[in-house]
Amino acid sequence: MEMFLALGAILACLGVVLGAFGAHALKDKFASPHYAAIWETAVQYHMYHALGIIGLGILSSESLLGSTSLLSLAGYLMFTGIIFFSGSLYVLAVTGVKKLGAITPIGGMLFIVAWVLVAVAALA
Repeated sequence: MEMFLALGAILACLGVVLGAFGAHALKDKFASPHYAAIWETAVQYHMYHALGIIGLGILSSESLLGSTSLLSLAGYLMFTGIIFFSGSLYVLAVTGVKKLGAITPIGGMLFIVAWVLVAVAALA
């Protein structure tokens, strides 16, 4: 599960970069403060789940829960959730295309299922 440690670290780094980019380079480019808030929400959930992926890498250690298919699936769902949830919000915040909001709940559901799988793996 070293892959999840590396993937989570890369995603966390990207979250910091996108947060700084939104706060500085895009600060005056958003159509309204509403879109700046959308960007911030995207960055927050991006970072939460990057850290979650790192946590999955740690939990997959043989001294903890070990490598399980549930934890692996949870990691992939968190990664995909970042793409769908945060990715759609990033694009929405920059373009104002509201139809992208239809994609965001898919990412949210992926996050929810991922966390449920972590709980199931912990209780198994």
